[in-house]
Amino acid sequence: MVSSPVHSLDLSNAALGRQGLRDYSNLLERSLLLPQSPLFGTDGIRGKVGDILTEALAVQVGWATGRVLGTQDQQGQGLVVLGMDSRNSSPALSEAIAFGLVSTGFTVWHLGLCPTPCVASLIPVLGAVGGVMISASHNPPEDNGIKLFGADGKKLSWGLQAEIETYLRSPEPKVLLAPGKYRSCPELCTNYLATLQQTLPPNTSFQGIKIVLDLAWGAAVDLAPLGFTQLGAEVISLHGQADGDRINVHCGSTHLGALQAAVIQHQADLGFAFDGDADRLMAVDSQGRVIDGDYILYLWGKSLLETGKLPQNTIVTTVMANLGFEKAWENLGGTFLRTAVGDQHVQAAMQTTGAMLGGEQSGHILCPHYSLSGDGLLVAMHLTNLVKKSGTSLAALRDASFSTYPQILRNVRVEDRETRLGWESCPELQQAIAQAEEAMAGQGRILVRASGTEPLIRVMVEAIEESMVNYWAEQLVQVVETYLQ
Repeated sequence: MVSSPVHSLDLSNAALGRQGLRDYSNLLERSLLLPQSPLFGTDGIRGKVGDILTEALAVQVGWATGRVLGTQDQQGQGLVVLGMDSRNSSPALSEAIAFGLVSTGFTVWHLGLCPTPCVASLIPVLGAVGGVMISASHNPPEDNGIKLFGADGKKLSWGLQAEIETYLRSPEPKVLLAPGKYRSCPELCTNYLATLQQTLPPNTSFQGIKIVLDLAWGAAVDLAPLGFTQLGAEVISLHGQADGDRINVHCGSTHLGALQAAVIQHQADLGFAFDGDADRLMAVDSQGRVIDGDYILYLWGKSLLETGKLPQNTIVTTVMANLGFEKAWENLGGTFLRTAVGDQHVQAAMQTTGAMLGGEQSGHILCPHYSLSGDGLLVAMHLTNLVKKSGTSLAALRDASFSTYPQILRNVRVEDRETRLGWESCPELQQAIAQAEEAMAGQGRILVRASGTEPLIRVMVEAIEESMVNYWAEQLVQVVETYLQ
Protein backbone atom coordinates (compact mmCIF):
# COMPACT_ATOMS: atom_id res chain seq x y z
CA MET A 1 0.00 0.00 0.00
CA VAL A 2 2.89 2.35 0.77
CA SER A 3 5.48 2.85 -1.97
CA SER A 4 7.71 5.40 -0.24
CA PRO A 5 11.29 4.25 0.44
CA VAL A 6 12.41 3.35 3.93
CA HIS A 7 15.40 5.19 5.42
CA SER A 8 17.54 3.75 8.17
CA LEU A 9 18.94 6.19 10.72
CA ASP A 10 22.69 6.48 10.17
CA LEU A 11 24.28 8.70 12.79
CA SER A 12 27.54 8.78 10.83
CA ASN A 13 25.81 10.81 8.16
CA ALA A 14 24.33 14.17 9.15
CA ALA A 15 22.18 14.37 6.00
CA LEU A 16 20.11 11.36 4.92
CA GLY A 17 18.57 13.02 1.92
CA ARG A 18 15.28 14.77 1.33
CA GLN A 19 13.19 12.11 3.09
CA GLY A 20 15.76 11.29 5.74
CA LEU A 21 16.48 12.80 9.13
CA ARG A 22 19.06 15.26 10.34
CA ASP A 23 21.41 14.16 13.08
CA TYR A 24 20.09 15.60 16.34
CA SER A 25 22.49 13.71 18.61
CA ASN A 26 23.67 16.91 20.28
CA LEU A 27 20.08 17.81 21.19
CA LEU A 28 19.39 14.32 22.50
CA GLU A 29 22.24 14.71 24.99
CA ARG A 30 21.48 18.33 25.98
CA SER A 31 20.35 19.21 29.50
CA LEU A 32 16.90 20.78 29.51
CA LEU A 33 15.65 23.52 31.81
CA LEU A 34 12.11 22.35 32.51
CA PRO A 35 9.42 24.18 34.53
CA GLN A 36 8.52 22.81 37.94
CA SER A 37 4.87 22.48 36.92
CA PRO A 38 3.84 19.50 34.76
CA LEU A 39 4.72 19.63 31.07
CA PHE A 40 1.56 17.86 29.96
CA GLY A 41 -1.67 19.84 29.98
CA THR A 42 -5.18 18.86 28.93
CA ASP A 43 -4.03 18.19 25.36
CA GLY A 44 -0.40 17.16 25.42
CA ILE A 45 2.54 19.55 25.65
CA ARG A 46 1.84 23.01 24.30
CA GLY A 47 3.50 26.40 24.42
CA LYS A 48 5.31 29.15 22.60
CA VAL A 49 8.00 27.88 20.25
CA GLY A 50 11.47 28.76 21.51
CA ASP A 51 10.26 29.05 25.08
CA ILE A 52 9.43 25.67 26.61
CA LEU A 53 8.81 24.08 23.22
CA THR A 54 12.14 23.65 21.40
CA GLU A 55 13.71 21.15 19.02
CA ALA A 56 15.78 19.86 21.94
CA LEU A 57 12.62 19.15 23.92
CA ALA A 58 11.00 17.48 20.88
CA VAL A 59 14.00 15.18 20.38
CA GLN A 60 13.94 14.14 24.01
CA VAL A 61 10.14 13.74 24.10
CA GLY A 62 10.53 11.42 21.12
CA TRP A 63 13.22 9.45 22.93
CA ALA A 64 11.20 9.26 26.17
CA THR A 65 8.04 8.31 24.26
CA GLY A 66 9.98 5.54 22.54
CA ARG A 67 11.10 4.19 25.90
CA VAL A 68 7.52 4.17 27.22
CA LEU A 69 5.86 2.87 24.05
CA GLY A 70 8.45 0.11 23.89
CA THR A 71 6.91 -1.39 27.02
CA GLN A 72 3.46 -1.23 25.37
CA ASP A 73 4.43 -2.87 22.07
CA GLN A 74 2.86 -6.28 22.60
CA GLN A 75 2.91 -7.21 18.90
CA GLY A 76 6.46 -6.07 18.28
CA GLN A 77 5.39 -3.84 15.38
CA GLY A 78 7.70 -1.00 16.41
CA LEU A 79 5.72 1.52 14.32
CA VAL A 80 4.70 5.09 15.24
CA VAL A 81 2.53 7.31 13.02
CA LEU A 82 3.48 11.00 12.86
CA GLY A 83 1.61 14.01 11.48
CA MET A 84 1.78 17.80 11.66
CA ASP A 85 -0.22 20.96 11.03
CA SER A 86 0.82 23.92 8.88
CA ARG A 87 2.74 26.01 11.45
CA ASN A 88 6.15 27.22 10.40
CA SER A 89 7.70 25.36 13.31
CA SER A 90 5.97 22.04 12.61
CA PRO A 91 8.44 20.53 10.09
CA ALA A 92 11.45 21.05 12.38
CA LEU A 93 9.62 19.81 15.48
CA SER A 94 8.22 16.76 13.70
CA GLU A 95 11.66 15.85 12.37
CA ALA A 96 13.17 16.30 15.82
CA ILE A 97 10.62 14.07 17.54
CA ALA A 98 11.00 11.50 14.75
CA PHE A 99 14.74 11.39 15.45
CA GLY A 100 14.07 10.76 19.14
CA LEU A 101 11.68 7.92 18.36
CA VAL A 102 13.96 6.36 15.75
CA SER A 103 16.88 6.51 18.16
CA THR A 104 14.99 4.04 20.39
CA GLY A 105 14.49 1.56 17.56
CA PHE A 106 11.05 2.59 16.31
CA THR A 107 10.01 2.97 12.70
CA VAL A 108 8.30 6.32 12.08
CA TRP A 109 5.82 6.81 9.24
CA HIS A 110 5.41 10.53 8.63
CA LEU A 111 2.10 11.57 7.04
CA GLY A 112 3.12 15.20 6.65
CA LEU A 113 0.36 17.82 6.71
CA CYS A 114 -2.83 16.22 7.99
CA PRO A 115 -5.59 16.59 10.60
CA THR A 116 -4.95 15.18 14.06
CA PRO A 117 -7.71 12.55 13.66
CA CYS A 118 -5.95 11.27 10.55
CA VAL A 119 -3.05 10.20 12.77
CA ALA A 120 -5.38 8.76 15.41
CA SER A 121 -7.48 6.75 12.96
CA LEU A 122 -4.54 5.24 11.09
CA ILE A 123 -2.77 3.95 14.21
CA PRO A 124 -4.99 0.84 14.71
CA VAL A 125 -5.39 0.36 10.94
CA LEU A 126 -1.61 0.12 10.49
CA GLY A 127 -1.04 -1.88 13.67
CA ALA A 128 1.09 0.92 15.12
CA VAL A 129 1.94 1.10 18.81
CA GLY A 130 1.22 4.82 18.95
CA GLY A 131 1.18 8.15 17.20
CA VAL A 132 2.33 11.75 17.48
CA MET A 133 0.76 14.94 16.16
CA ILE A 134 2.70 18.18 16.05
CA SER A 135 0.07 20.89 16.47
CA ALA A 136 -1.17 23.56 18.85
CA SER A 137 -4.74 23.07 17.67
CA HIS A 138 -6.60 26.43 17.91
CA ASN A 139 -3.63 28.35 19.38
CA PRO A 140 -1.95 31.25 17.51
CA PRO A 141 0.86 30.66 14.95
CA GLU A 142 3.72 31.29 17.37
CA ASP A 143 2.64 28.32 19.52
CA ASN A 144 2.97 24.63 18.83
CA GLY A 145 2.39 21.37 20.65
CA ILE A 146 2.96 17.64 20.89
CA LYS A 147 -0.04 15.31 21.11
CA LEU A 148 0.56 11.65 21.87
CA PHE A 149 -1.67 8.64 21.09
CA GLY A 150 -1.67 5.01 22.13
CA ALA A 151 -2.16 1.84 20.08
CA ASP A 152 -5.96 2.23 20.28
CA GLY A 153 -5.84 5.63 18.58
CA LYS A 154 -6.91 7.42 21.75
CA LYS A 155 -4.97 10.12 23.58
CA LEU A 156 -2.15 8.56 25.57
CA SER A 157 -3.24 7.97 29.16
CA TRP A 158 -2.25 10.34 31.93
CA GLY A 159 -0.26 7.52 33.51
CA LEU A 160 1.89 6.97 30.42
CA GLN A 161 2.32 10.71 29.96
CA ALA A 162 3.60 10.86 33.52
CA GLU A 163 6.11 8.09 32.72
CA ILE A 164 7.34 10.08 29.72
CA GLU A 165 7.78 13.15 31.88
CA THR A 166 9.71 11.09 34.43
CA TYR A 167 12.16 10.09 31.70
CA LEU A 168 12.49 13.72 30.61
CA ARG A 169 13.34 14.86 34.13
CA SER A 170 15.64 11.94 34.87
CA PRO A 171 19.43 12.52 34.98
CA GLU A 172 19.85 9.27 33.01
CA PRO A 173 21.83 9.95 29.80
CA LYS A 174 19.66 9.99 26.69
CA VAL A 175 21.66 8.11 24.09
CA LEU A 176 21.07 6.12 20.93
CA LEU A 177 19.61 2.74 21.88
CA ALA A 178 18.85 0.92 18.62
CA PRO A 179 18.61 2.79 15.30
CA GLY A 180 15.20 2.44 13.69
CA LYS A 181 13.76 3.60 10.37
CA TYR A 182 11.93 6.58 8.93
CA ARG A 183 9.45 6.76 6.06
CA SER A 184 7.53 9.61 4.44
CA CYS A 185 4.08 8.45 3.33
CA PRO A 186 1.58 11.31 2.79
CA GLU A 187 -0.46 9.11 0.47
CA LEU A 188 -1.98 7.39 3.51
CA CYS A 189 -4.06 10.51 4.15
CA THR A 190 -6.37 9.58 1.27
CA ASN A 191 -7.03 6.24 3.00
CA TYR A 192 -8.21 8.19 6.03
CA LEU A 193 -10.57 10.27 3.88
CA ALA A 194 -12.08 7.14 2.31
CA THR A 195 -12.61 5.70 5.80
CA LEU A 196 -14.55 8.81 6.83
CA GLN A 197 -16.84 8.58 3.82
CA GLN A 198 -17.50 4.91 4.54
CA THR A 199 -19.01 5.82 7.93
CA LEU A 200 -21.93 7.42 6.06
CA PRO A 201 -24.85 5.34 4.76
CA PRO A 202 -24.25 3.68 1.36
CA ASN A 203 -24.74 5.92 -1.67
CA THR A 204 -24.79 9.10 0.43
CA SER A 205 -24.85 12.16 -1.80
CA PHE A 206 -24.64 15.83 -0.92
CA GLN A 207 -25.70 16.85 -4.40
CA GLY A 208 -27.58 20.16 -4.30
CA ILE A 209 -26.03 21.29 -1.00
CA LYS A 210 -23.83 24.38 -0.96
CA ILE A 211 -21.27 24.40 1.84
CA VAL A 212 -18.74 27.01 2.95
CA LEU A 213 -15.61 25.66 4.67
CA ASP A 214 -13.33 27.82 6.79
CA LEU A 215 -10.09 25.84 6.81
CA ALA A 216 -8.13 28.22 9.07
CA TRP A 217 -4.99 28.01 6.88
CA GLY A 218 -4.45 24.72 8.70
CA ALA A 219 -4.33 20.95 8.53
CA ALA A 220 -7.62 20.37 6.68
CA VAL A 221 -6.92 22.56 3.64
CA ASP A 222 -6.57 19.60 1.27
CA LEU A 223 -8.75 16.84 2.69
CA ALA A 224 -11.91 18.70 3.75
CA PRO A 225 -12.75 20.29 0.36
CA LEU A 226 -11.85 17.06 -1.43
CA GLY A 227 -14.04 14.97 0.87
CA PHE A 228 -17.15 17.11 0.43
CA THR A 229 -16.61 17.54 -3.31
CA GLN A 230 -16.34 13.77 -3.78
CA LEU A 231 -19.72 13.47 -2.05
CA GLY A 232 -21.29 15.87 -4.54
CA ALA A 233 -21.49 19.09 -2.51
CA GLU A 234 -20.75 22.51 -3.94
CA VAL A 235 -17.83 23.75 -1.84
CA ILE A 236 -16.63 27.29 -1.22
CA SER A 237 -13.35 27.42 0.71
CA LEU A 238 -12.08 30.19 2.97
CA HIS A 239 -8.47 30.41 4.18
CA GLY A 240 -7.83 27.36 2.05
CA GLN A 241 -4.05 27.11 1.80
CA ALA A 242 -1.50 25.88 4.32
CA ASP A 243 -0.06 29.04 5.85
CA GLY A 244 2.03 28.90 9.01
CA ASP A 245 1.96 32.67 9.44
CA ARG A 246 -1.83 32.89 9.48
CA ILE A 247 -3.10 29.62 10.94
CA ASN A 248 -6.08 30.41 13.22
CA VAL A 249 -5.55 34.19 12.85
CA HIS A 250 -9.04 35.77 12.82
CA CYS A 251 -10.44 32.63 11.23
CA GLY A 252 -11.41 29.04 11.94
CA SER A 253 -13.49 27.64 14.78
CA THR A 254 -12.58 30.41 17.25
CA HIS A 255 -13.32 33.34 14.90
CA LEU A 256 -16.56 32.71 13.03
CA GLY A 257 -17.25 36.14 11.57
CA ALA A 258 -15.78 35.43 8.13
CA LEU A 259 -17.69 32.15 7.85
CA GLN A 260 -20.98 33.73 8.91
CA ALA A 261 -20.59 36.50 6.33
CA ALA A 262 -19.61 34.06 3.56
CA VAL A 263 -22.57 31.73 4.20
CA ILE A 264 -24.98 34.65 3.85
CA GLN A 265 -23.14 36.17 0.87
CA HIS A 266 -23.10 32.91 -1.11
CA GLN A 267 -26.59 31.89 0.08
CA ALA A 268 -25.11 28.61 1.26
CA ASP A 269 -27.05 25.94 3.11
CA LEU A 270 -24.52 25.75 5.93
CA GLY A 271 -20.89 26.33 6.80
CA PHE A 272 -18.19 24.64 8.84
CA ALA A 273 -15.14 26.12 10.55
CA PHE A 274 -12.24 23.90 11.61
CA ASP A 275 -9.46 24.68 14.02
CA GLY A 276 -5.79 24.43 13.07
CA ASP A 277 -5.59 20.63 13.33
CA ALA A 278 -9.25 19.91 12.44
CA ASP A 279 -10.09 17.80 15.47
CA ARG A 280 -12.99 20.13 16.26
CA LEU A 281 -15.39 22.32 14.35
CA MET A 282 -18.16 24.86 14.67
CA ALA A 283 -21.08 25.15 12.26
CA VAL A 284 -23.13 28.05 10.92
CA ASP A 285 -26.67 27.79 9.55
CA SER A 286 -28.05 29.56 6.47
CA GLN A 287 -29.00 32.59 8.58
CA GLY A 288 -25.44 32.98 9.83
CA ARG A 289 -26.24 31.71 13.32
CA VAL A 290 -23.61 29.73 15.19
CA ILE A 291 -24.25 26.03 15.76
CA ASP A 292 -21.77 25.19 18.51
CA GLY A 293 -20.90 21.88 20.12
CA ASP A 294 -23.98 21.95 22.35
CA TYR A 295 -26.31 22.13 19.34
CA ILE A 296 -24.30 19.53 17.44
CA LEU A 297 -24.47 17.12 20.37
CA TYR A 298 -28.21 17.69 20.77
CA LEU A 299 -29.03 17.22 17.07
CA TRP A 300 -26.76 14.23 16.54
CA GLY A 301 -27.78 12.76 19.88
CA LYS A 302 -31.48 13.03 19.03
CA SER A 303 -30.86 11.23 15.74
CA LEU A 304 -28.90 8.45 17.47
CA LEU A 305 -31.55 8.19 20.18
CA GLU A 306 -34.31 7.76 17.59
CA THR A 307 -32.40 4.93 15.92
CA GLY A 308 -31.55 3.14 19.16
CA LYS A 309 -27.82 3.88 18.95
CA LEU A 310 -27.47 5.84 22.19
CA PRO A 311 -27.01 3.57 25.22
CA GLN A 312 -29.08 4.75 28.22
CA ASN A 313 -29.87 7.90 26.18
CA THR A 314 -26.69 9.41 27.63
CA ILE A 315 -24.69 12.39 26.43
CA VAL A 316 -21.41 13.26 28.17
CA THR A 317 -20.29 16.87 28.04
CA THR A 318 -18.42 19.34 30.22
CA VAL A 319 -19.14 22.00 32.80
CA MET A 320 -19.17 24.53 29.94
CA ALA A 321 -22.34 23.12 28.34
CA ASN A 322 -25.29 25.51 28.36
CA LEU A 323 -28.12 24.98 30.81
CA GLY A 324 -30.62 25.29 27.99
CA PHE A 325 -29.04 22.27 26.31
CA GLU A 326 -29.12 20.27 29.54
CA LYS A 327 -32.79 20.99 30.22
CA ALA A 328 -33.81 20.24 26.61
CA TRP A 329 -31.97 16.92 26.60
CA GLU A 330 -33.53 15.89 29.90
CA ASN A 331 -36.96 16.81 28.50
CA LEU A 332 -36.32 14.16 25.81
CA GLY A 333 -35.80 11.62 28.58
CA GLY A 334 -32.06 11.69 28.19
CA THR A 335 -29.27 11.49 30.74
CA PHE A 336 -26.87 14.42 30.88
CA LEU A 337 -23.40 13.93 32.42
CA ARG A 338 -20.89 16.74 32.94
CA THR A 339 -17.11 16.44 33.32
CA ALA A 340 -14.20 18.82 33.71
CA VAL A 341 -13.14 20.66 30.56
CA GLY A 342 -11.03 18.62 28.15
CA ASP A 343 -11.80 15.83 25.71
CA GLN A 344 -9.75 13.36 27.78
CA HIS A 345 -12.16 13.88 30.70
CA VAL A 346 -15.13 13.39 28.39
CA GLN A 347 -13.60 10.29 26.86
CA ALA A 348 -12.81 8.80 30.28
CA ALA A 349 -16.42 9.28 31.41
CA MET A 350 -17.70 7.75 28.18
CA GLN A 351 -15.54 4.68 28.71
CA THR A 352 -16.75 4.33 32.30
CA THR A 353 -20.46 4.71 31.46
CA GLY A 354 -20.53 3.12 28.01
CA ALA A 355 -21.84 6.35 26.46
CA MET A 356 -21.52 6.63 22.68
CA LEU A 357 -21.72 10.40 22.27
CA GLY A 358 -19.95 13.20 24.08
CA GLY A 359 -18.06 16.39 23.54
CA GLU A 360 -17.49 20.03 24.31
CA GLN A 361 -19.27 23.26 23.53
CA SER A 362 -16.11 24.35 21.69
CA GLY A 363 -16.81 21.76 19.01
CA HIS A 364 -14.76 18.73 20.03
CA ILE A 365 -17.18 15.82 19.50
CA LEU A 366 -16.62 12.12 20.28
CA CYS A 367 -18.74 9.36 18.78
CA PRO A 368 -17.18 5.88 19.12
CA HIS A 369 -19.69 4.49 16.62
CA TYR A 370 -17.52 6.06 13.93
CA SER A 371 -14.22 7.29 15.37
CA LEU A 372 -11.87 6.80 18.31
CA SER A 373 -11.05 10.49 18.60
CA GLY A 374 -12.58 13.90 18.03
CA ASP A 375 -12.77 14.49 14.27
CA GLY A 376 -14.07 17.75 12.85
CA LEU A 377 -14.36 16.48 9.28
CA LEU A 378 -16.23 13.34 10.34
CA VAL A 379 -18.71 15.38 12.40
CA ALA A 380 -19.20 17.87 9.54
CA MET A 381 -20.05 15.03 7.15
CA HIS A 382 -22.52 13.44 9.56
CA LEU A 383 -24.19 16.74 10.40
CA THR A 384 -24.58 17.45 6.68
CA ASN A 385 -26.08 14.00 6.21
CA LEU A 386 -28.46 14.63 9.10
CA VAL A 387 -29.65 17.84 7.40
CA LYS A 388 -29.98 16.01 4.08
CA LYS A 389 -32.09 13.24 5.63
CA SER A 390 -34.32 15.69 7.49
CA GLY A 391 -35.51 17.29 4.26
CA THR A 392 -35.34 20.68 5.97
CA SER A 393 -32.39 22.88 6.84
CA LEU A 394 -29.86 23.27 9.63
CA ALA A 395 -31.63 26.50 10.55
CA ALA A 396 -34.95 24.67 10.95
CA LEU A 397 -33.33 21.93 13.02
CA ARG A 398 -31.77 24.55 15.28
CA ASP A 399 -35.10 26.35 15.76
CA ALA A 400 -36.74 23.08 16.82
CA SER A 401 -34.02 22.17 19.34
CA PHE A 402 -33.58 24.48 22.36
CA SER A 403 -32.96 28.04 23.48
CA THR A 404 -29.71 28.81 25.21
CA TYR A 405 -29.30 30.65 28.48
CA PRO A 406 -27.28 33.89 28.12
CA GLN A 407 -23.63 32.98 28.58
CA ILE A 408 -20.37 34.91 28.39
CA LEU A 409 -16.87 33.48 28.21
CA ARG A 410 -14.06 35.98 28.79
CA ASN A 411 -10.36 35.19 28.50
CA VAL A 412 -7.76 37.06 30.54
CA ARG A 413 -4.13 36.62 29.51
CA VAL A 414 -1.83 35.64 32.39
CA GLU A 415 1.69 35.08 31.12
CA ASP A 416 3.18 33.75 34.35
CA ARG A 417 2.58 29.99 34.28
CA GLU A 418 2.79 29.47 38.05
CA THR A 419 0.34 32.31 38.77
CA ARG A 420 -2.09 31.00 36.19
CA LEU A 421 -2.06 27.45 37.49
CA GLY A 422 -2.35 28.67 41.10
CA TRP A 423 -5.33 30.97 40.56
CA GLU A 424 -7.45 29.07 43.11
CA SER A 425 -5.28 30.37 45.94
CA CYS A 426 -6.17 34.00 45.16
CA PRO A 427 -8.48 35.07 48.07
CA GLU A 428 -9.82 38.15 46.29
CA LEU A 429 -10.98 36.05 43.33
CA GLN A 430 -12.53 33.39 45.55
CA GLN A 431 -14.41 36.08 47.46
CA ALA A 432 -15.71 37.62 44.21
CA ILE A 433 -16.89 34.23 42.95
CA ALA A 434 -18.72 33.53 46.22
CA GLN A 435 -20.36 36.96 46.09
CA ALA A 436 -21.55 36.40 42.50
CA GLU A 437 -22.94 32.95 43.26
CA GLU A 438 -24.85 34.31 46.24
CA ALA A 439 -26.33 37.12 44.15
CA MET A 440 -27.47 34.68 41.45
CA ALA A 441 -29.36 32.62 44.01
CA GLY A 442 -29.36 29.44 41.94
CA GLN A 443 -30.41 31.21 38.72
CA GLY A 444 -27.02 30.91 37.05
CA ARG A 445 -23.55 29.38 37.01
CA ILE A 446 -19.97 30.64 37.29
CA LEU A 447 -16.92 28.77 36.08
CA VAL A 448 -13.41 30.15 36.46
CA ARG A 449 -10.50 27.99 35.32
CA ALA A 450 -6.98 28.09 33.96
CA SER A 451 -6.67 27.07 30.34
CA GLY A 452 -4.76 23.86 29.92
CA THR A 453 -3.45 24.88 26.50
CA GLU A 454 -2.94 28.68 26.55
CA PRO A 455 -1.72 31.33 29.05
CA LEU A 456 -5.27 32.33 29.92
CA ILE A 457 -7.68 32.43 32.84
CA ARG A 458 -11.15 31.70 31.47
CA VAL A 459 -14.18 33.29 33.14
CA MET A 460 -17.59 31.90 32.22
CA VAL A 461 -20.85 33.35 33.55
CA GLU A 462 -24.27 31.99 32.67
CA ALA A 463 -27.65 33.09 33.99
CA ILE A 464 -31.30 33.34 33.11
CA GLU A 465 -30.99 37.14 32.68
CA GLU A 466 -28.45 38.71 30.31
CA SER A 467 -27.95 41.77 32.50
CA MET A 468 -26.83 39.54 35.36
CA VAL A 469 -24.39 37.72 33.05
CA ASN A 470 -22.84 40.95 31.78
CA TYR A 471 -22.48 42.48 35.23
CA TRP A 472 -20.81 39.55 36.96
CA ALA A 473 -18.59 38.67 34.02
CA GLU A 474 -17.18 42.21 34.07
CA GLN A 475 -16.73 42.13 37.85
CA LEU A 476 -14.84 38.84 37.82
CA VAL A 477 -12.64 39.80 34.88
CA GLN A 478 -11.63 42.97 36.71
CA VAL A 479 -10.61 40.96 39.76
CA VAL A 480 -8.50 38.58 37.62
CA GLU A 481 -6.82 41.51 35.86
CA THR A 482 -6.10 43.24 39.17
CA TYR A 483 -4.73 40.35 41.20
CA LEU A 484 -3.39 37.78 38.70
CA GLN A 485 -1.89 39.69 35.80
